[in-house]
Amino acid sequence: MIRRGRIGGAVRAAALAGLLAGTAQAATIIHAGQLIDGVSQKASSNQTVVVEGGKIVAIEPGFRKPGANDQLIDLSDGTLLPGLMDAHVHLSSEQSRRTEIERYTLNDVDRAIDAVVFANRTLLAGFTTVRDLGDGSGAVIALARAVNAGKVPGPRIIPAGKPIGSTGGHADPTNGWSRAIEPVGDIEDAVVDSPDAARKAVRQRYKEGAQTIKIMASGGVLSLEPHGAAPQMTDAEIQAVVETARDYGFKVAAHAHGAEAIKRAVRGGVDSIEHGTYLDDEAIKLMKERGTYYVPTLSAAKWVHDKAQDPTFFPEVIRPKAIEIGAQIQKTFGRAWKAGVKVMFGTDTGVSAHGDNAGEFRLMVDGGMPPMAAIQAATSVPARFLGIDDRTGSIAVGKLGELVGVHGDPLKDIGVLEHVVFVMKDDKVYKAP
Repeated sequence: MIRRGRIGGAVRAAALAGLLAGTAQAATIIHAGQLIDGVSQKASSNQTVVVEGGKIVAIEPGFRKPGANDQLIDLSDGTLLPGLMDAHVHLSSEQSRRTEIERYTLNDVDRAIDAVVFANRTLLAGFTTVRDLGDGSGAVIALARAVNAGKVPGPRIIPAGKPIGSTGGHADPTNGWSRAIEPVGDIEDAVVDSPDAARKAVRQRYKEGAQTIKIMASGGVLSLEPHGAAPQMTDAEIQAVVETARDYGFKVAAHAHGAEAIKRAVRGGVDSIEHGTYLDDEAIKLMKERGTYYVPTLSAAKWVHDKAQDPTFFPEVIRPKAIEIGAQIQKTFGRAWKAGVKVMFGTDTGVSAHGDNAGEFRLMVDGGMPPMAAIQAATSVPARFLGIDDRTGSIAVGKLGELVGVHGDPLKDIGVLEHVVFVMKDDKVYKAP
């Protein structure tokens, strides 16, 4: 028998509880002494930003008094910025004296565990989005899925999976190895020597779950090859990669040090040049005409240059490349920025240490970039490039609550960005002042 009174009372009680829960919904109230929104050329003073349900719902002048259930973040003596973005990282590795040994001692599961640790460090350093441009194990593609599912903390990850390059080139993991141990593992889907093979490699990346494509258009510094600047992919191979990538909605990043490799990549239609050490006037002109972005990775260049001063740190084949290329990129960056090339923040972290990403800001400013432009290169600029500027990359009502804060004023001292005290992502505060 149904007792109407009891059910009616239960329904009314549930409705009342729901109403009370709704009225008591907590918000995160952030008092910002200075707000840099990632788009405007000037900062705003004494602002309150309100985040509810993972989104920014209000930006108000002055400091709003929080409600009883609200969380207050007091940055009244500091600066609030959009979550920072690094367009060139490698989350599954980190260079050290042991790197060459670890090629033979670490398994893919080791790389996966390392990637979780490094991703957490990156997030706590204030970087809420990264583009991972090279992971031979597949760990970072899996990590990107895990972060999206809320299983582990980390930045939003745009993974490239295995980079694509030529036999004996910077993407060939057996480069420099004895034939007694070659080949190790499956390299055929990353090492290509024809346009058809290049197309298949892109399709393989799509199959594996990559979200962008990385090619090695030139030699590199930290691989066991003598020439870091020489071109290593043909025009036809690069064009095949780009055309196929477009079929899947992928952008293409090109690792390229030498001028000829850069020009081949730009003419082939890549979206960004990574490193660009020996950019010449013709390459700069081409990049401006095609709208190609430049990701200078100054942090990695400085790191390898400094480590190469110790003759015992790198194998001898690497040292001269590290000294020469590492010293050149800072000069190239200044020329490219002054000439009007579009610059996007990227560190090549995984060469330099994870969590130190923000050191790139200081190097960019030292190279002639104004502090506000450097901040935009790590916020709204990569957001537009990645096609996520409708959700993030700037502080605006309706955008995701992906926010970071520092004490002090980065427009006066860009170095304060190396000491992030507040990080918010996915409606969760990961670090609070």
